[in-house]
Amino acid sequence: MDTIGTNPVLENSLLGERWFNPDYLASQGIDFFRQLVDAFNNSGIQSATVYNIVSSLLFFLITFFLIIITYTIVRLFEIRKKEHKHLKHEIEEYAYRHIEREKKREEGDAISKNPRWVKTLNFLFSQHESDWKLSVIEADSMLEDLLDQLGFKGETLGDKLKAASQSNFRSLSSAWEVHTIRNRIAHEGMNFELPQREAKRVIALYEQIFREFGYI
Repeated sequence: MDTIGTNPVLENSLLGERWFNPDYLASQGIDFFRQLVDAFNNSGIQSATVYNIVSSLLFFLITFFLIIITYTIVRLFEIRKKEHKHLKHEIEEYAYRHIEREKKREEGDAISKNPRWVKTLNFLFSQHESDWKLSVIEADSMLEDLLDQLGFKGETLGDKLKAASQSNFRSLSSAWEVHTIRNRIAHEGMNFELPQREAKRVIALYEQIFREFGYI
């Protein structure tokens, strides 16, 4: 039988290896079946029996390779689906960060008359949880300064809030809520978990209080 030559396209690739060469494998397969048929013929087995054996073997091999091909296609679709999902998540995450940056810039421009509030927002929009806690602490310090300006007396912020009433401080309940969270941050330290979403909610309450009195 003629020797199959090297395929120049595959020569410098992984498929150039003999056992990955389709031409080589095909020729070896043909040789195998020829030798198998000759062996059966030499043993005196009838041609019909040889045909049945070879047909069964071919059916098995075809079925086997079809299963392999089907599995490969399914896996490729699964990989593509995961890649698409990951890419979609990355795009959404990028869009979200972009919106947050724009919001931060716009809010900073809108309240630039109070640099402490800008500092608070810078902490809030940071990527670090420790900064989110600092945003609450800074906002609470601003709240105490506001109460001083409004004339509420007391040694601590809690005392000054006790001196206020709902009639002259509409957001008093919100002020107590955010001040309580600030105290938990101060007392529990690293053990107190503050997700950025919760930090934003707390800062929004501070903003509501400050805008009530035109503080920012």
